[in-house]
Amino acid sequence: MSEATYPPLDVLKPVAEGVWIVDSGPLRALGIPLPVRMTIIRLRDGALWLHSPTRYDPRLHRDIAALGPIRHLVAPNIAHWTYLKAWQDHCPEALTWAAPNLRQRGQVQRSGLRVDRVLGDAAPPEWAADLRQTIVPGGLGFREVGFFHGPSRTLILTDLVLNLEPAKMPALLRPFLQLARMTTPHGQPPPYLRLVIKLRRQAAARAAAELVALVPERVIFAHGLWFAGDATARLRHALRWLGRFT
Repeated sequence: MSEATYPPLDVLKPVAEGVWIVDSGPLRALGIPLPVRMTIIRLRDGALWLHSPTRYDPRLHRDIAALGPIRHLVAPNIAHWTYLKAWQDHCPEALTWAAPNLRQRGQVQRSGLRVDRVLGDAAPPEWAADLRQTIVPGGLGFREVGFFHGPSRTLILTDLVLNLEPAKMPALLRPFLQLARMTTPHGQPPPYLRLVIKLRRQAAARAAAELVALVPERVIFAHGLWFAGDATARLRHALRWLGRFT
């Protein structure tokens, strides 16, 4: 269903200096057609950093490569890795970075995906000058790594915020999605993910408070209408299920 997505698809869209997004999809999850989004950062050394790569497209690859060498492919949580193998095959010089516990997943091991580095609490030397990172923990092995691009004051998340537009969703699903607060203006992840994260609620709330304290000017995430304005207030509102943030 193309209605769920944000056309044009599989093309570069500039967001800020050194920041681009690529909208793609839809990807069907739990019967919901989800728009999906990749974020691209050009680091100060000229290398490109691809967050949650979307489906591989040769033309898109050429357009991205025209911006600089693709050096980093990032799987920011244990769910966002589906398209990485194709990008890995076509970008042999890029390192693949993964959230903790992704490498151990049976599906990942069977796919042949190579994990070169595991993301930690602190940004590695390869991008520490441009990005800081925060791990938001959960139960059952869930971890999501949030990234903050200081030069553009852009926060990059994955599934921690999900902000679907009801008009883009199938009519039969809209009441459920709205009741679950997965739609604008609530911006909350699915109930099952909230429950998983709440298994480590205290640590997750501390990490979420760190993200809010960054005072981002924009918040980009994988699914739905990202926060292009009034971003800090909207982020605080979307994460209120974890507690109050000053």
